[in-house]
Amino acid sequence: MRITSLERRPRRRTLDLYVDDELALTLSRDICVTFDLRAGEEISAERLTTVREAEAKHIAMKSALRLLAYTPRSEHELRDRLGKKGIAVEVRDATIRRLREVGLVNDAEYARSFVESRNRTSPRGRRLVAAELRSKGVDVKLAEESASALNDADAAYRAAARRAQSLSKLDHQSFRRRLGNFLLQRGFDFETSSQTVARLWAEAHSGAPNGASD
Repeated sequence: MRITSLERRPRRRTLDLYVDDELALTLSRDICVTFDLRAGEEISAERLTTVREAEAKHIAMKSALRLLAYTPRSEHELRDRLGKKGIAVEVRDATIRRLREVGLVNDAEYARSFVESRNRTSPRGRRLVAAELRSKGVDVKLAEESASALNDADAAYRAAARRAQSLSKLDHQSFRRRLGNFLLQRGFDFETSSQTVARLWAEAHSGAPNGASD
């Protein structure tokens, strides 16, 4: 077999590889350079297969890096997104392995970062954060261990402090019910929610400033 031509696609960084006047592959320029493909050269079926496999891996890696650049992802999330792009299972697995080797995919680091972000921007209870991590494919044990770093009492107070200000004119029963439900929905247990509501009610009606938790 002979490479008939390598034709550039307009406005795209790819080339169409023609073998014996038939379109065989659409390739990235990087793969063309790596394999030093040139029009007029002979190419065996085995080499063509090798090129095809290399292009598939190249596409998968580029897609994975683009996804990771947009937002951190767990292995499960990344594998799922690559699957939706039509990337074969074995290519996905090879891509994930390589990214794991170079430290760009690490579920332990992902879980730690996720917990810190949640605690900083949208405080919620340990059990809810752990459930969120599990829903992203993080191992159950790792999800529980990562979420255990949270201080539920402190997180509940920070989560409810602003909401308490908007509810401060309500009677005690309404205040307790609405703020308590808010905290329960955030994944805090009944005891933590009740203690936080009582603390915020006392502060709102004693003139004490809503300072940070000790």
